[in-house]
Amino acid sequence: MFTLQIEHKIKDFGMWKAAFDRDPVNRAASGVTTYRIGRPVDDPHYVVVELDFEQRGQAEALLANLQAKVWNSADLAPALEGAPKTRILEAAS
Repeated sequence: MFTLQIEHKIKDFGMWKAAFDRDPVNRAASGVTTYRIGRPVDDPHYVVVELDFEQRGQAEALLANLQAKVWNSADLAPALEGAPKTRILEAAS
């Protein structure tokens, strides 16, 4: 299993979550098997998203799609502040 981990500052969680729920990258068709959303307890303007995939290439393709089409669009990512920090993790056990 591979996980695309995304961390970034946001303006407003409700606005961010509504944009996430609109799913502009079609997570299921992109190979996402499950996802988790976390928020630091001491920072309401930060979010951590983990998207799980069966194959590394699926995670890489979705990341490229987010970078090219979503994160630089004020309409698709209205609550995003700055550039997201990303990494692809491989399950170690």
